[in-house]
Amino acid sequence: MLTKFERYPLTFGPTPIEKLDRLGKHLGGKVEIYAKREDCNSGLAFGGNKLRKLEYIIPDAIASDADTLVTVGGVQSNHTRMVAAVAAKIGMKCLLVQESWVPHQDSVVGNILLSRIMGAEVRLVDDNFDIGIRRSWEKALDEVKARGGRPYAIPAGASVHPNGGLGYVGFAEEVRAQEKQLGFAFDYFVVCTVTGSTHAGMLVGFAKDGRQRNVIGIDASATPAKTKAQVLSIAQHTAKLVELGTELVEDDVVLLKEYAYPSYGIPSRGTKAAIRLCARLEGMITDPVYEGKSMQGVIDLVQKGFFPERSRLLYAHLGGAPAINGYGYTFRNG
Repeated sequence: MLTKFERYPLTFGPTPIEKLDRLGKHLGGKVEIYAKREDCNSGLAFGGNKLRKLEYIIPDAIASDADTLVTVGGVQSNHTRMVAAVAAKIGMKCLLVQESWVPHQDSVVGNILLSRIMGAEVRLVDDNFDIGIRRSWEKALDEVKARGGRPYAIPAGASVHPNGGLGYVGFAEEVRAQEKQLGFAFDYFVVCTVTGSTHAGMLVGFAKDGRQRNVIGIDASATPAKTKAQVLSIAQHTAKLVELGTELVEDDVVLLKEYAYPSYGIPSRGTKAAIRLCARLEGMITDPVYEGKSMQGVIDLVQKGFFPERSRLLYAHLGGAPAINGYGYTFRNG
């Protein structure tokens, strides 16, 4: 599906799939839970899902003769960390707009610390969370131009970039190849959803074999209507790019909103319990912003019997563990 698109390799290759056997048994053993470890996908600054997207965006940045990658995210954004890492890798400058999407996040540790170490110019902006196009980001692009630079615009999460959905079409193709090796097909895929292109790309990729509605998005934006609309828009655009030949509709976007509580970037008691349970049973670290909430969703849905018995679930671990350092007070006692 992606052969006609240029790709700049930033990842190690196919990411491993591991069975979360102890977690599955703890939850009753009625379903099998597996994780695809996107958090282990690269040697670039702890990796994560954004690199799959950037592999299909960076060729255009290079072709445009840009000298500065400019993007936006929250203070503990995984995406901005990855853009900083890629800029360092390809020899470009980097300007990161870091907005106050979460009121209490530490602006010294975690993702933002790594971005500074990698030489990115970090700009703190006191503005609230929104998945749309940010004025602060547009202003940063203008400022780079004003000082003689050549900026390349990468939106939040790389999501509404024209090629933002391609990486996770590739994820689905990779999973299909791994399913052949494993000797079985997964019944459901669980993914955290905020700016939308990871979910959208998976939806397109799995639509190839009719499994698009088996992609269960766990909303972490706390703006589910806007997020669902953005997932659908990105998916429809991406489907045309890859010539899917199947029309995607609103009902194809399965997005569960119960786990985003109380707001973006603020972990509920259930999210914190899920982070601890997964860590203590599997040694797998999830974060309070994204993977902790999607893991909370997995645990709760299994306990409620959402998935039929003997189902095999594939949990997409998208990375993000460095962000947990911004929540040191919350987890100071484990």
